Amino acid sequence: MAQTAVAREQLFALRETIAKLEGKPAPALAAAAQEAFAAGDETYSRPAKTPLRLSFDIPILDDALEGGLPLNGITEVRSLMLRDAAGASGFVLALAAWLQRQEAADGMPVFWIGDRICTMEAGRPYAVGLKDFGLEPERFLMASPHKLEEALWLAETAVESGVFPATILEVRGNPAQFGLTESRRLSMRARASGRPLFLLRQGGEEEASSAFFRFRAEPAPASTRPLPDGSMLDGGIGNPVFRLILEKSRSPAPLSLLLEWNPHDRRFFPVSQPERTRSPGEQSAHSVAQLSPSSNRQDRPQEVGSVLAFGRTP
Repeated sequence: MAQTAVAREQLFALRETIAKLEGKPAPALAAAAQEAFAAGDETYSRPAKTPLRLSFDIPILDDALEGGLPLNGITEVRSLMLRDAAGASGFVLALAAWLQRQEAADGMPVFWIGDRICTMEAGRPYAVGLKDFGLEPERFLMASPHKLEEALWLAETAVESGVFPATILEVRGNPAQFGLTESRRLSMRARASGRPLFLLRQGGEEEASSAFFRFRAEPAPASTRPLPDGSMLDGGIGNPVFRLILEKSRSPAPLSLLLEWNPHDRRFFPVSQPERTRSPGEQSAHSVAQLSPSSNRQDRPQEVGSVLAFGRTP
């Protein structure tokens, strides 16, 4: 009971700090939360038992993850370049939506902490898109501190509170302010609280960290969408597919696989290979020239004949 009360106090303080960093002081919010706690409202209480592993129900992946994703530590997801940021962000958001479904009775939001520089280039989550992706926008909390040091402090405090189903820390590249020391401190907080931290590294290289596992996420071609009668919808946009490479684990060889995210069921499904692939010589039904002729431009110049070198006349 004492630990639950301490966690609530830390959550209230964290909310006020976030409001101050964003220029929105909210003392009334903390006062209302304190009154609700005094009245015996258990909205912010954490379930008594939380599993330490979250299984994908995919044998090859669960075996490599030793039973599933750890819910008391750090899982790192990185993109090789910023142009692949959507793939890495989508996979992390899918994990967050998956955890929201697992802890539907908890009622607490997912906490996204985005580095300001990374947010300027990779963008920030959009409420309508979150809903279509399987997340609940009313249960999504986002903070965008001005400095990386503030983002690290928010992540450490959020994980230590133990009230968020998942905390997402987004950083760009491999900043010097976020090294192995900071990673170990975050890992210790996650172990103590029994809550996961997803480290989203956009456009970063592999480096030493305290993460249990590290994935490299890339976007992959979407599958065709199945219809209720069992046929496939041609020309439609299917569910998102991620190409995952498990770079850090106890497995001796890296694991590479394709996972499809179903936002309606909020579940992952394995994909054997991209569907409807064509051989290099095969053409589509309505094939056209690869390069259409230009209009309103000069004709292509004729090929140059033999070029002779003449001496300069005096």
